[in-house]
Amino acid sequence: MGIARTNDYRGVIIAAVILTCWAVLLVFLLTSFEVDFASPLPYIFILLQTHLYTGLFITAHDAMHGVAAPGKPQLNKFIGTVTAFLFAYNWYPRLLPRHHQHHRHVATEEDPDYHHGSFWPWYFSFLKQYITWWQLLLMAVTFNVLKLYFPLENVVLFWMLPAILATFQLFYFGTYLPHKGEHPADNPHKSGTQQKNHLWAFFSCYFFGYHYEHHDKPYLPWWQLYKTKV
Repeated sequence: MGIARTNDYRGVIIAAVILTCWAVLLVFLLTSFEVDFASPLPYIFILLQTHLYTGLFITAHDAMHGVAAPGKPQLNKFIGTVTAFLFAYNWYPRLLPRHHQHHRHVATEEDPDYHHGSFWPWYFSFLKQYITWWQLLLMAVTFNVLKLYFPLENVVLFWMLPAILATFQLFYFGTYLPHKGEHPADNPHKSGTQQKNHLWAFFSCYFFGYHYEHHDKPYLPWWQLYKTKV
């Protein structure tokens, strides 16, 4: 396993860049962007904001492995807590043990991310594991507050819809594709991996299509994961 370097702030800087880009773009889209469905811009911004929402959760995921701020446990936990909370009010202390349970018991009955079944039942099972009633309540309250101050269509298109699409993106590329089906007995992580294509791997899910590699080296942050792909 890699050794945490207390003077390595690259993960903190990358987390700050993702968080800042997400926040700045969201403020712009809510306050200053006029939606014109005949223009390609709204659709481009939806995809971009979805990607940044996914980046928030990937950052929280890195924190779960202690690599958002290696060697700085309090800062690492703070980054994980903030980025998870901004992604639909996920609660980091609740996510942390579940994710490590996934790594310990991958693709078994004790894996909270795993489900025996087809895509949609698995997706809804995944959502039930990670979405709570209080999250839905907070989202509903936030939605009703935001629409008092910003155009309704902007709130729906750039705050609500990207969060929903990001859950789909995370599930499809980070859970369903890597873990569906049977894996050979010599596959200790019961995980698949996508073909080597760093550009697609980044845009699809921050290199988490290289999922076997993540399970094999969970101490690597997302932005170094591509280096393990052969």
